Amino acid sequence: MTTSAPGPDPHERAAPGVGRRLADAGAGAARASGRAARAAARAAGRAGRFTAGQARRAARAEGAGDSGLSRLIELHAFNAAGDAAVAISLAGTLFFQVPTGEARGQVALFLGLTMLPFAIVAPLIGPFLDRFSHGRRWAIGTTMAVRGFLCWVLATAVVTESAWMFPAALGVLVASKAYGVTRAASVPRLLPRDLTLVKANARLSLAGVVGAGVSAPLAGLASWAGPEWSLRYAFAVFVVATIWAIRLPARVDSSTGEGTLVLLADSDPGPGPEVVTPGGRRPRLRIPPAVAFALRANCGPRWLSGFLTMFMAFLLRENPIEGWRPEVLLGLVIGAAGLGNTLGIAVASLTRRIDPRTTVVAALLADCLLALLTAAFYGVVTLALLGLTAGLAQSLAKLSLDSTIQRDVPERMQSSAFARSDTSLQLAWVVGGFVGIAMPLMPRLGLGVAAAVLGAWALYVLVDRLSVRSRTAR
Repeated sequence: MTTSAPGPDPHERAAPGVGRRLADAGAGAARASGRAARAAARAAGRAGRFTAGQARRAARAEGAGDSGLSRLIELHAFNAAGDAAVAISLAGTLFFQVPTGEARGQVALFLGLTMLPFAIVAPLIGPFLDRFSHGRRWAIGTTMAVRGFLCWVLATAVVTESAWMFPAALGVLVASKAYGVTRAASVPRLLPRDLTLVKANARLSLAGVVGAGVSAPLAGLASWAGPEWSLRYAFAVFVVATIWAIRLPARVDSSTGEGTLVLLADSDPGPGPEVVTPGGRRPRLRIPPAVAFALRANCGPRWLSGFLTMFMAFLLRENPIEGWRPEVLLGLVIGAAGLGNTLGIAVASLTRRIDPRTTVVAALLADCLLALLTAAFYGVVTLALLGLTAGLAQSLAKLSLDSTIQRDVPERMQSSAFARSDTSLQLAWVVGGFVGIAMPLMPRLGLGVAAAVLGAWALYVLVDRLSVRSRTAR
């Protein structure tokens, strides 16, 4: 009896067909995914090009493209983008990985060794650069190049926990402040005829907000791979910004016909006559009382900004609010301050007329009241309100100061006035930062002291203003 070999199993015959169908389905799904990814990339590219085109068109509006102001606006966007990347990278390293006592000591030491001398010597920078061709373009480019180099150093220091981390981080902050002073002296040189100085500064500030808003998510994605990668991203941004700074119009370096502003003596209530110095040197003009008043009032919000930056960074790390992570709390305060700053820019851009004298006083008093309220009812809500008010007050007060300078200072003196005012505000920030570092990490005590300082400063500013007016009347 013969037996025939069993035939192939029907399931086995079907398996190759099923495998082929599954493979074809997988390949089709992959092709569909690829097409969807390419379509999404094209859509994102079109949206990016449209957004860039709209931003470029807005930067060139009202004669800004012809005067060269649009290039400075674009440069300021790069500056804010790089600063945002540095801030995101250091948020979890500078203040949250080093012991509190050591961090406070090193921050105070390097703040004193770097920022304070810079703030004192900075009034000499403007006149010094005016004597050299291409001075300001190279000065702005240097602030970008220095930050790029220090970001590369920081990228290694945060990984190896090198002792260079603190000096490099504070060096980035110093270079950022130096950029602010040199940029302030450059804006009047590029101002088009159809644009006021206040609107030009508001447009610059808005470009900074947009640059930081675009850069922050990119830096956040890079930081997932490690804080050093967001710093390397910042290095690339500052390299591009360095090239952009050198390509600024030659008008940035021109100081033809400009003068120098000198401090107003207490015994002289008026702006005084213009003094032409011998030997063909630049003429001088005493600071008008209204400008001096607005500048003194601005020092209050700027002092509070420096105080909150240092005090809150250590306070929220050491004594966080129950149920909240320190990084989240610090991000909440910083985000609220950024929102307040943006609202201030929007208000200044949309409002037809703002009384600068009233605005600077209101900003100073609002900071004082919110600091007192936060000290009395310390919590997440009051901290967010304090950050929002601080950002809004600082923005409106600064734009009011710009308006006062534009109104009361002759055009050929405005560069000197802006350089001097920005230097004074940076010094106020430094003093506030020192107080914030030295203050015991007790929320109600620290915020109460801040409210008392702001209240005393507001009283001094108002009393001095009344005394100047009474001397003027006599």
